[in-house]
Amino acid sequence: MSRLSEIANQLVAPGKGILAADESTGTIKKRFDSISLESTETNRRDYREMLFGATEAMTGYISGVILFDETIRQSAADGTPFVEMLAATNCLPGIKVDTGAKPMPGYIDETVTEGLDGLRDRLAEYARIGAAFAKWRGVIGIGENKPTRASVHANAHALARYAALCQEAGIVPIVEPEVLADGKPGNHTIETCEKVTTDTLGEVFEQLRMAGVALDGMILKPNMVIPGVNGPKVSIQEVAERTVRTLKATVPSIVPGIAFLSGGQTSEQASANLSAMHNIGKLPWALTFSYGRALQAEALQAWGGKAENVEAGRRAFIHRARMNSLASLGQWAPELDRAA
Repeated sequence: MSRLSEIANQLVAPGKGILAADESTGTIKKRFDSISLESTETNRRDYREMLFGATEAMTGYISGVILFDETIRQSAADGTPFVEMLAATNCLPGIKVDTGAKPMPGYIDETVTEGLDGLRDRLAEYARIGAAFAKWRGVIGIGENKPTRASVHANAHALARYAALCQEAGIVPIVEPEVLADGKPGNHTIETCEKVTTDTLGEVFEQLRMAGVALDGMILKPNMVIPGVNGPKVSIQEVAERTVRTLKATVPSIVPGIAFLSGGQTSEQASANLSAMHNIGKLPWALTFSYGRALQAEALQAWGGKAENVEAGRRAFIHRARMNSLASLGQWAPELDRAA
């Protein structure tokens, strides 16, 4: 087994998932606005330290943490670099390397993710800092006359080039093609999401193969197959069945694991849907989580930016991490979730 494959398998170890703590400065400001907290470097540091210091969650339920450029260079209040703090709990540090989804020239309301320029050098630096894996997000919207074939291809091609550069640097790529549930107008059906997700993943793996990416040394981070946030409601079982069917149709069995994003779902929905997938039958890859908001929302509210609430924030984070750990094993239940 190659080193890349070893890292990928560590990231999707049974009962563990990935914490997405890679919010950009703009995104973390929006999160802090919800608790009336100014987004300063110190407050951002304190928030991440609150999460990373939840030892039970980090050692028991989290395999890796995706960091933002600022965060991977930060240290805790006592001077311990965050990279070392994570290593002490056997969590792998990762890094977001894309520079965001930008308007796609010639196409209305579609984007292509940028950040390939200079990526080879940035990856080399991140590897020196200690990053074991990286993440790049491509965004696919659903709406009138979209997505176009051009936008799906452009984002898949960028994901493949990024993944190849990561592996060249000895870094495992997390490949994240997200078909948006909460994009405008967000009223599409689950059938539409299944079709677009199937087409998108098919193109992504075609581009990965053409780029020479070793599929046993990567992790896929897709959306679940769900309706738009304003679309018709469906059952947990239907989400699970359609998502697994889509993955079986598109994802080669050599891929070590699939770590879902939680977009368009509440924290509890993200746990419930993941857990239900494990009850469909034997699957060729590990299925786990790579959640941001769905892992952090309750902890953020409990913490509220106050030093005296750090332990309350950590308890909320530990609970949510444990629920998703159970979900990644097919053992989540609503009564367990509400028992805290």
